[in-house]
Amino acid sequence: MMKLAINYSSAADGLARDGLLPVDLFKCPSPFDTDVSVHMPDLLERARGTRPVYVHFPLFAGNGSLRDVDWDGIESVLAETATPYVNLHLETRSADFPGVPVDTTDPAHQEQIAEALIADVALAVARLGAERVIVENVVARGSVLRPCIEPGVIARVVEETRCGLLLDTAHVRLTAEELGFDARAYIAALPLRQLRELHVTGAQPHEGGRLRDSMPMGAQDWDLLEYVLAKIQGGRAAEPWCMALEYGGVGPGFDWRSDPQIIAEQTSRLRRFVKT
Repeated sequence: MMKLAINYSSAADGLARDGLLPVDLFKCPSPFDTDVSVHMPDLLERARGTRPVYVHFPLFAGNGSLRDVDWDGIESVLAETATPYVNLHLETRSADFPGVPVDTTDPAHQEQIAEALIADVALAVARLGAERVIVENVVARGSVLRPCIEPGVIARVVEETRCGLLLDTAHVRLTAEELGFDARAYIAALPLRQLRELHVTGAQPHEGGRLRDSMPMGAQDWDLLEYVLAKIQGGRAAEPWCMALEYGGVGPGFDWRSDPQIIAEQTSRLRRFVKT
């Protein structure tokens, strides 16, 4: 049965202590995420004071960095927190493939990047087993190369490595805006029968009018979530183990996006979609 989670934040923790947070879990950054641990080194200990936790890792496939990962440390965190999956972001950048244009649609470039993604995911699968690895769709923005967000490439990675899919609906919305495609059609082309985890949050115009994620959910965000849930209920997508609201967090990048009223309202609305 699917569980409901939310990013750990001091605001969410306070609501949990007051009995006003209808979630099953806190989604926490891993101890390897130095951007967060510097602001709250005892985050996992704090979070476990009010809710069970699971961990999201800052790991990337496609750039060769997984060869240098502390896998023993990762397995220790998995065991300590009962986190069922190691997540890998399918993200390759211009610096990883010099000479490949960011917006390339060249089949040769797609093949080159797909092979790099598969090789890295296969490394994690060999260490942990395919049943413990999930790959996440990222945002096509900045120096991120377009092939790594193509549904066909993602589907190939999942098929060839037998890993699972982590679907982030806000990433879909941002990428759809950037590249000018239909968000629903993009989701429908992903390997949804291998869906293992679902991330949802708002995508709203921010500075300069460009969409930014980890914001309060609005009408379009709820609509896209309901589209995904309909696919799950209709048997066209697997039921994920967890749906996580990625609003709120720790540190200056999230302090202004951790409003307790929004957290209480949006988790209550999400709870109606997730059976207890």
